This record gives sequence, structure tokens and C-alpha cells, in this order.
Amino acid sequence: MTPEEFYAQLKTFDIVLNDNQKVQFERYFELLVEWNEKINLTAITEKNEVYLKHFYDSIAPLLYQLVENKPIKVLDIGAGAGFPSLPMKIIFPQLKVTIIDSLNKRIKFLNLLTDELEMKDVELLHGRAEDFGQNKTYRDQFDIVTARAVARLSVLTELTIPFLKIHGLLLSLKAAQFEDELRDAKNAITKLGSKFVSEVSYKLPNGDERHIAVIEKKKETPKIYPRKAGTPNKNPL
Repeated sequence: MTPEEFYAQLKTFDIVLNDNQKVQFERYFELLVEWNEKINLTAITEKNEVYLKHFYDSIAPLLYQLVENKPIKVLDIGAGAGFPSLPMKIIFPQLKVTIIDSLNKRIKFLNLLTDELEMKDVELLHGRAEDFGQNKTYRDQFDIVTARAVARLSVLTELTIPFLKIHGLLLSLKAAQFEDELRDAKNAITKLGSKFVSEVSYKLPNGDERHIAVIEKKKETPKIYPRKAGTPNKNPL
């Protein structure tokens, strides 16, 4: 997917990028490739692949109207090189984005990236989701939590649901179908005070299959969750 094909595809969803947004995506690509030589950010560095498998793939929640261009609070868990939240932020600049990542090198890259792209309302946090999830500053504060290829749903729900306001949404972006994951996560989803709402299935322009699991927080999450760092992964609910 060339940048021009990326712009044209967005137009089919009634999203038209201005010149500044196009420059932001191009600079994002340049910095991603440059920094990838210093730290491991991505295995995908060829330009057309980055535009397709990182930029276009990241903005699916916007294309399928799961996120609006409003000053809502979005948390991205384990964003790595900023996916999916920062491509979403470029297109919907009103979003208030917070990113948590456990590797400080990635946070340094994201600091430089957001400065270069002159992004406002972006907070970058180095640490574990389990720790921040017990912090009153961040717990129960977000309208949307996104996660892209971070963990199975049985683990991911414990890392994300505590951050949501009641009626907030977890958007889990998956490359493969997740019926088995959903079955395994039913206990966790219930214990955490949430409910599976829907699955959005779609294909990238090259035909690759993608899915978004939409889970809504229905009531307050018990205070014991998330458990201490590493426990959700070792012993899923």
C-alpha cells in the first residue's frame, strides 16, 4: 500500500487527510525505520508494508466507527512503536492518548516521535500495566483501552478492564479469529465486571483477515485486580 493508496482508501470511509497529516505519517515512517536500527521496534520496515500493516491496520477502530474524533481518553497498553493509538491520533487529533509500555527504550522513541509530530494531549508512561492499574490516577479513568497483539484475551482483560470507566470499551485488535480465546476469557470477563459486546471482522486491502473484540465494562472491577506484575500471564483468571 503506497501512501497514495492509503489516502485513497481512507477516502472511501469519508476520511480526507490534510497536508499536515500526510507529513506526520511520512515522518512517522522515517523515524520508525531510523530508530529500528537502534532498538527492536518492528520486523516490518518496507514502506508499503508499514503503511498497510501498521498505519492502516491501526486505524481500523476509526474506520468501523468504534472511536469518534472527540476529546475522549484513550489508553494504549503495550503500544510498542505507538500502534494502534498514534496513527489514530494523527487522524483524530482530538483524542487524548495515554500509552503504557514496559520498555523504556520504546518510551524514549515515542517521546521523540510525538515531539517531532507536534502531538498534543499524549502521555507516555514507562512501567507495567498491572502497577498502573492499581494507581488511582489511572484506574477507572478511560473511555477506551486499545491493545494490538499484546496477549490472549484471558490475560489482556485483567491488564485493561481496570482502567476503564463504567461503559468504557476495550478494543482488542487481533490478526486471527479469537473464538477459542473468547471461550477461555469468559470467566475473566465476568470477574472483571465486563461483557463481550461484539466482534468486528474485516479484511485489509491485501486480503489479510483482521478482527476486533469489543468488550464493555459494566460495573466496577474488584479492587484485587489487576494482580501483581506477571501474575495474570502466569495464572490467567
